[in-house]
Amino acid sequence: MKKRIGLLYGGKSAEHEVSLSTAQAVTKALNFDKYEVYPVYITQEGEWRKGAALEGPAAGIEQLQLTLGASAPNDISGFLPAEQDGSLDVIIPLLHGPNGEDGTVQGMLEVMNLPYVGNGVLASSAGMDKVVMKQLFEIAGLKQTPYVYFIRRDWKNGQTGLVEKITAELSWPVFVKPANLGSSVGISKAENEEELIAAVEEALKFDRKIVVEQGVTAREIEIAVLGNDEPECSVAGEIKPLKAFYDYQAKYKDGNTAMIIPADLPDEVYGELVESAKKAFKILDCSGLVRADFFVTAEHEILINEVNTLPGFTPFSMFPLLWENTGLAYPALIERLIDLAMERYKEKQLLQVKMD
Repeated sequence: MKKRIGLLYGGKSAEHEVSLSTAQAVTKALNFDKYEVYPVYITQEGEWRKGAALEGPAAGIEQLQLTLGASAPNDISGFLPAEQDGSLDVIIPLLHGPNGEDGTVQGMLEVMNLPYVGNGVLASSAGMDKVVMKQLFEIAGLKQTPYVYFIRRDWKNGQTGLVEKITAELSWPVFVKPANLGSSVGISKAENEEELIAAVEEALKFDRKIVVEQGVTAREIEIAVLGNDEPECSVAGEIKPLKAFYDYQAKYKDGNTAMIIPADLPDEVYGELVESAKKAFKILDCSGLVRADFFVTAEHEILINEVNTLPGFTPFSMFPLLWENTGLAYPALIERLIDLAMERYKEKQLLQVKMD
Protein backbone atom coordinates (compact mmCIF):
# COMPACT_ATOMS: atom_id res chain seq x y z
CA MET A 1 0.00 0.00 0.00
CA LYS A 2 1.36 3.41 -0.98
CA LYS A 3 2.28 5.91 1.72
CA ARG A 4 0.32 9.14 1.55
CA ILE A 5 2.64 12.14 1.43
CA GLY A 6 1.39 15.69 1.96
CA LEU A 7 3.45 18.46 0.36
CA LEU A 8 2.93 21.75 2.20
CA TYR A 9 4.38 24.73 0.33
CA GLY A 10 4.04 28.43 -0.52
CA GLY A 11 3.22 30.42 2.60
CA LYS A 12 3.09 34.00 3.89
CA SER A 13 6.77 34.79 3.52
CA ALA A 14 9.22 36.72 1.39
CA GLU A 15 10.63 33.26 0.56
CA HIS A 16 7.35 32.13 -1.03
CA GLU A 17 8.90 31.78 -4.49
CA VAL A 18 11.77 29.70 -3.12
CA SER A 19 9.22 27.35 -1.53
CA LEU A 20 7.49 26.82 -4.88
CA SER A 21 10.77 25.93 -6.56
CA THR A 22 11.57 23.51 -3.76
CA ALA A 23 8.14 21.86 -4.00
CA GLN A 24 8.48 21.39 -7.74
CA ALA A 25 11.91 19.80 -7.30
CA VAL A 26 10.64 17.45 -4.57
CA THR A 27 7.83 16.18 -6.81
CA LYS A 28 10.50 15.19 -9.31
CA ALA A 29 12.36 13.23 -6.65
CA LEU A 30 9.44 11.30 -5.15
CA ASN A 31 8.69 7.80 -6.39
CA PHE A 32 5.04 7.91 -7.49
CA ASP A 33 4.96 4.11 -7.63
CA LYS A 34 5.62 4.13 -3.88
CA TYR A 35 3.85 7.30 -2.70
CA GLU A 36 0.56 9.11 -3.20
CA VAL A 37 1.45 12.79 -3.25
CA TYR A 38 -1.13 15.38 -2.17
CA PRO A 39 -0.39 19.08 -2.69
CA VAL A 40 -1.40 21.68 -0.09
CA TYR A 41 -0.58 25.21 -1.22
CA ILE A 42 -0.71 28.33 0.97
CA THR A 43 -0.89 31.63 -0.90
CA GLN A 44 1.10 34.68 0.20
CA GLU A 45 -2.18 36.03 1.61
CA GLY A 46 -2.59 32.95 3.80
CA GLU A 47 -5.30 31.19 1.77
CA TRP A 48 -5.07 27.40 1.75
CA ARG A 49 -5.59 25.49 -1.48
CA LYS A 50 -5.70 21.73 -1.51
CA GLY A 51 -5.69 19.36 -4.43
CA ALA A 52 -6.21 15.75 -5.38
CA ALA A 53 -3.23 13.43 -5.62
CA LEU A 54 -0.68 14.39 -8.23
CA GLU A 55 -0.39 11.91 -11.08
CA GLY A 56 3.32 12.65 -11.50
CA PRO A 57 5.98 15.33 -11.00
CA ALA A 58 4.81 18.92 -11.31
CA ALA A 59 5.48 20.18 -14.83
CA GLY A 60 6.06 23.70 -13.56
CA ILE A 61 5.51 26.13 -10.71
CA GLU A 62 2.30 27.31 -12.36
CA GLN A 63 0.82 23.84 -11.86
CA LEU A 64 1.56 24.05 -8.14
CA GLN A 65 -0.05 27.50 -7.88
CA LEU A 66 -3.07 27.58 -10.13
CA THR A 67 -4.63 24.16 -10.55
CA LEU A 68 -5.71 23.63 -6.95
CA GLY A 69 -9.20 24.38 -5.78
CA ALA A 70 -9.57 27.28 -3.36
CA SER A 71 -10.53 26.71 0.25
CA ALA A 72 -11.09 28.99 3.20
CA PRO A 73 -8.08 30.43 5.03
CA ASN A 74 -6.87 28.31 7.94
CA ASP A 75 -8.65 25.24 6.56
CA ILE A 76 -6.43 22.49 7.99
CA SER A 77 -8.51 19.84 6.27
CA GLY A 78 -6.00 20.40 3.52
CA PHE A 79 -3.92 17.77 5.25
CA LEU A 80 -6.47 15.10 4.35
CA PRO A 81 -6.60 13.33 0.99
CA ALA A 82 -9.25 14.61 -1.37
CA GLU A 83 -11.47 11.56 -0.91
CA GLN A 84 -11.44 12.17 2.87
CA ASP A 85 -11.03 8.51 3.83
CA GLY A 86 -8.01 8.84 6.04
CA SER A 87 -5.18 11.10 7.13
CA LEU A 88 -1.82 11.44 5.48
CA ASP A 89 1.08 9.26 6.58
CA VAL A 90 3.64 12.06 6.67
CA ILE A 91 3.81 15.78 5.87
CA ILE A 92 6.77 17.31 4.04
CA PRO A 93 6.79 21.02 5.04
CA LEU A 94 8.47 23.05 2.31
CA LEU A 95 7.65 26.48 3.74
CA HIS A 96 10.78 28.60 3.83
CA GLY A 97 11.13 31.55 6.19
CA PRO A 98 8.63 32.89 8.76
CA ASN A 99 5.27 31.14 9.10
CA GLY A 100 6.76 27.86 8.02
CA GLU A 101 10.40 27.34 8.87
CA ASP A 102 10.26 29.06 12.25
CA GLY A 103 8.38 26.45 14.28
CA THR A 104 4.86 27.78 13.70
CA VAL A 105 3.73 25.09 11.27
CA GLN A 106 5.75 22.48 13.16
CA GLY A 107 3.78 23.35 16.29
CA MET A 108 0.50 22.94 14.44
CA LEU A 109 1.60 19.53 13.13
CA GLU A 110 2.60 18.48 16.66
CA VAL A 111 -0.84 19.44 17.99
CA MET A 112 -2.45 17.48 15.15
CA ASN A 113 -0.17 14.53 16.01
CA LEU A 114 1.00 14.20 12.40
CA PRO A 115 4.45 12.92 11.40
CA TYR A 116 6.44 15.51 9.47
CA VAL A 117 9.84 15.78 7.83
CA GLY A 118 12.50 17.97 9.35
CA ASN A 119 13.16 19.83 12.56
CA GLY A 120 10.77 20.25 15.46
CA VAL A 121 9.42 23.39 17.09
CA LEU A 122 12.44 24.33 19.19
CA ALA A 123 15.11 23.72 16.56
CA SER A 124 13.06 25.46 13.88
CA SER A 125 12.39 28.59 15.94
CA ALA A 126 15.92 28.84 17.36
CA GLY A 127 17.42 28.17 13.93
CA MET A 128 15.29 30.88 12.34
CA ASP A 129 16.27 33.59 14.82
CA LYS A 130 19.91 34.36 14.05
CA VAL A 131 20.45 36.08 17.40
CA VAL A 132 19.12 33.17 19.48
CA MET A 133 21.10 30.80 17.29
CA LYS A 134 24.31 32.73 17.86
CA GLN A 135 23.72 32.80 21.61
CA LEU A 136 23.29 29.02 21.66
CA PHE A 137 26.43 28.61 19.56
CA GLU A 138 28.29 30.62 22.21
CA ILE A 139 27.06 28.20 24.88
CA ALA A 140 28.28 25.29 22.74
CA GLY A 141 31.73 26.88 22.46
CA LEU A 142 31.54 27.39 18.71
CA LYS A 143 33.65 30.21 17.30
CA GLN A 144 31.85 32.85 15.23
CA THR A 145 32.32 36.39 13.94
CA PRO A 146 31.59 39.36 16.25
CA TYR A 147 28.09 40.81 15.93
CA VAL A 148 25.71 43.47 17.23
CA TYR A 149 21.93 43.12 17.33
CA PHE A 150 18.98 45.39 18.07
CA ILE A 151 15.24 45.78 17.45
CA ARG A 152 13.30 48.37 15.46
CA ARG A 153 12.46 50.42 18.56
CA ASP A 154 16.15 50.65 19.50
CA TRP A 155 16.97 51.94 16.01
CA LYS A 156 14.09 54.41 16.01
CA ASN A 157 14.97 55.86 19.41
CA GLY A 158 18.75 55.65 19.28
CA GLN A 159 20.08 55.35 15.74
CA THR A 160 23.13 57.54 16.40
CA GLY A 161 24.17 55.53 19.44
CA LEU A 162 23.75 52.23 17.62
CA VAL A 163 25.83 53.41 14.68
CA GLU A 164 28.55 54.46 17.13
CA LYS A 165 28.35 51.09 18.89
CA ILE A 166 28.62 49.18 15.61
CA THR A 167 31.57 51.22 14.34
CA ALA A 168 33.31 50.87 17.71
CA GLU A 169 32.84 47.10 18.09
CA LEU A 170 33.07 46.01 14.43
CA SER A 171 35.19 47.00 11.47
CA TRP A 172 34.24 47.50 7.85
CA PRO A 173 32.78 45.81 5.96
CA VAL A 174 29.78 44.55 7.91
CA PHE A 175 26.76 42.53 6.82
CA VAL A 176 23.30 43.63 7.90
CA LYS A 177 20.63 40.94 8.13
CA PRO A 178 17.02 40.50 9.23
CA ALA A 179 17.29 38.16 12.23
CA ASN A 180 14.34 36.00 11.19
CA LEU A 181 14.67 35.37 7.49
CA GLY A 182 16.69 33.11 5.23
CA SER A 183 17.70 32.68 1.59
CA SER A 184 19.74 35.91 1.85
CA VAL A 185 16.56 38.01 1.69
CA GLY A 186 17.09 41.57 2.97
CA ILE A 187 20.84 41.17 3.49
CA SER A 188 23.20 43.99 2.54
CA LYS A 189 26.92 44.63 2.74
CA ALA A 190 27.99 47.99 4.19
CA GLU A 191 31.40 49.64 3.79
CA ASN A 192 30.65 52.89 5.66
CA GLU A 193 28.11 54.58 7.93
CA GLU A 194 25.91 55.81 5.07
CA GLU A 195 25.66 52.30 3.60
CA LEU A 196 25.06 50.89 7.10
CA ILE A 197 22.04 53.14 7.68
CA ALA A 198 20.60 52.26 4.26
CA ALA A 199 21.20 48.54 4.91
CA VAL A 200 19.43 48.65 8.27
CA GLU A 201 16.44 50.43 6.73
CA GLU A 202 16.28 47.72 4.05
CA ALA A 203 16.52 44.89 6.59
CA LEU A 204 13.79 46.46 8.76
CA LYS A 205 11.36 45.94 5.88
CA PHE A 206 11.54 42.22 6.62
CA ASP A 207 11.97 41.93 10.40
CA ARG A 208 11.84 43.94 13.63
CA LYS A 209 15.13 42.41 14.86
CA ILE A 210 18.39 43.13 13.05
CA VAL A 211 21.84 41.57 13.35
CA VAL A 212 25.00 43.26 12.08
CA GLU A 213 27.92 40.89 11.57
CA GLN A 214 31.61 41.53 11.17
CA GLY A 215 32.79 40.81 7.63
CA VAL A 216 35.59 38.28 7.36
CA THR A 217 38.00 37.31 4.61
CA ALA A 218 37.45 33.58 4.38
CA ARG A 219 36.17 30.71 2.28
CA GLU A 220 32.47 29.86 2.58
CA ILE A 221 32.16 26.16 3.39
CA GLU A 222 28.93 24.20 3.89
CA ILE A 223 28.20 20.73 5.24
CA ALA A 224 24.90 18.85 5.12
CA VAL A 225 23.74 16.99 8.23
CA LEU A 226 21.23 14.14 8.22
CA GLY A 227 19.78 12.14 11.11
CA ASN A 228 18.04 12.33 14.46
CA ASP A 229 19.94 11.31 17.59
CA GLU A 230 22.97 10.12 15.59
CA PRO A 231 23.55 12.73 12.87
CA GLU A 232 25.79 12.04 9.87
CA CYS A 233 27.65 14.58 7.76
CA SER A 234 28.18 14.87 4.03
CA VAL A 235 31.31 15.92 2.22
CA ALA A 236 32.03 19.63 2.44
CA GLY A 237 31.18 22.06 -0.34
CA GLU A 238 32.50 25.52 -1.09
CA ILE A 239 30.47 28.50 -2.27
CA LYS A 240 32.29 30.93 -4.56
CA PRO A 241 29.95 33.81 -5.43
CA LEU A 242 30.75 35.63 -8.64
CA LYS A 243 29.21 38.74 -7.06
CA ALA A 244 30.14 40.65 -3.91
CA PHE A 245 28.40 38.06 -1.77
CA TYR A 246 26.00 35.12 -2.00
CA ASP A 247 22.72 37.03 -2.17
CA TYR A 248 19.16 35.99 -3.05
CA GLN A 249 19.63 36.75 -6.76
CA ALA A 250 22.77 34.60 -6.96
CA LYS A 251 21.13 31.75 -5.07
CA TYR A 252 17.79 31.44 -6.80
CA LYS A 253 17.57 33.63 -9.89
CA ASP A 254 20.65 33.52 -12.05
CA GLY A 255 22.79 30.82 -10.48
CA ASN A 256 25.58 33.40 -10.43
CA THR A 257 27.79 31.38 -8.16
CA ALA A 258 30.14 28.43 -8.26
CA MET A 259 29.73 25.37 -6.05
CA ILE A 260 32.82 23.24 -5.56
CA ILE A 261 32.00 19.76 -4.25
CA PRO A 262 33.91 18.36 -2.52
CA ALA A 263 35.75 21.38 -1.19
CA ASP A 264 39.53 21.20 -1.24
CA LEU A 265 40.30 21.01 2.48
CA PRO A 266 42.93 19.28 4.63
CA ASP A 267 41.56 16.19 6.39
CA GLU A 268 41.99 17.74 9.82
CA VAL A 269 40.00 20.84 8.81
CA TYR A 270 37.20 18.71 7.40
CA GLY A 271 37.19 16.71 10.64
CA GLU A 272 36.82 19.90 12.69
CA LEU A 273 33.99 21.06 10.43
CA VAL A 274 32.14 17.77 10.94
CA GLU A 275 32.58 18.00 14.70
CA SER A 276 31.33 21.60 14.72
CA ALA A 277 28.36 20.80 12.47
CA LYS A 278 27.28 17.97 14.77
CA LYS A 279 27.74 20.18 17.83
CA ALA A 280 25.53 22.86 16.27
CA PHE A 281 22.96 20.21 15.32
CA LYS A 282 22.79 18.95 18.88
CA ILE A 283 22.78 22.30 20.73
CA LEU A 284 19.68 23.30 18.72
CA ASP A 285 18.13 19.84 19.27
CA CYS A 286 17.78 19.34 15.52
CA SER A 287 16.25 16.38 13.73
CA GLY A 288 16.01 15.26 10.14
CA LEU A 289 18.18 17.71 8.25
CA VAL A 290 20.38 20.76 8.60
CA ARG A 291 22.86 22.61 6.43
CA ALA A 292 25.69 24.07 8.50
CA ASP A 293 27.51 27.07 7.03
CA PHE A 294 31.05 28.04 8.01
CA PHE A 295 33.85 30.48 7.26
CA VAL A 296 37.34 29.00 6.97
CA THR A 297 40.18 31.51 7.00
CA ALA A 298 43.55 31.21 5.27
CA GLU A 299 44.96 30.12 8.64
CA HIS A 300 42.30 27.35 8.76
CA GLU A 301 40.41 28.99 11.62
CA ILE A 302 36.81 27.74 11.55
CA LEU A 303 33.95 30.16 12.30
CA ILE A 304 30.35 29.01 12.19
CA ASN A 305 28.07 31.36 10.29
CA GLU A 306 24.65 29.75 10.73
CA VAL A 307 22.60 26.62 10.27
CA ASN A 308 19.60 26.32 7.99
CA THR A 309 16.96 23.98 9.40
CA LEU A 310 15.11 23.75 6.09
CA PRO A 311 17.67 24.08 3.30
CA GLY A 312 16.29 24.38 -0.19
CA PHE A 313 15.94 21.55 -2.70
CA THR A 314 15.98 23.73 -5.80
CA PRO A 315 18.20 22.87 -8.79
CA PHE A 316 20.79 25.32 -7.40
CA SER A 317 20.65 24.08 -3.81
CA MET A 318 23.75 22.89 -2.00
CA PHE A 319 22.08 20.41 0.39
CA PRO A 320 21.01 17.71 -2.11
CA LEU A 321 24.19 18.23 -4.13
CA LEU A 322 26.33 17.58 -1.05
CA TRP A 323 24.55 14.29 -0.38
CA GLU A 324 24.66 13.29 -4.03
CA ASN A 325 28.43 13.69 -3.91
CA THR A 326 28.50 11.68 -0.68
CA GLY A 327 26.73 8.79 -2.37
CA LEU A 328 23.08 9.46 -1.49
CA ALA A 329 21.07 10.24 -4.64
CA TYR A 330 18.23 12.77 -4.62
CA PRO A 331 15.31 10.28 -4.52
CA ALA A 332 17.06 8.22 -1.84
CA LEU A 333 17.63 11.39 0.17
CA ILE A 334 13.91 12.17 0.18
CA GLU A 335 13.10 8.62 1.28
CA ARG A 336 15.68 8.86 4.04
CA LEU A 337 14.07 12.07 5.31
CA ILE A 338 10.64 10.42 5.32
CA ASP A 339 12.06 7.47 7.27
CA LEU A 340 13.66 9.82 9.81
CA ALA A 341 10.33 11.63 10.24
CA MET A 342 8.54 8.34 10.95
CA GLU A 343 11.33 7.27 13.34
CA ARG A 344 11.00 10.46 15.38
CA TYR A 345 7.19 10.26 15.35
CA LYS A 346 7.18 6.66 16.60
CA GLU A 347 9.57 7.56 19.41
CA LYS A 348 7.30 10.39 20.54
CA GLN A 349 4.34 8.02 20.68
CA LEU A 350 6.17 6.10 23.42
CA LEU A 351 5.94 9.06 25.78
CA GLN A 352 3.48 8.72 28.63
CA VAL A 353 0.73 11.36 28.52
CA LYS A 354 -1.37 10.13 31.48
CA MET A 355 -0.38 10.01 35.13
CA ASP A 356 -0.62 6.59 36.79
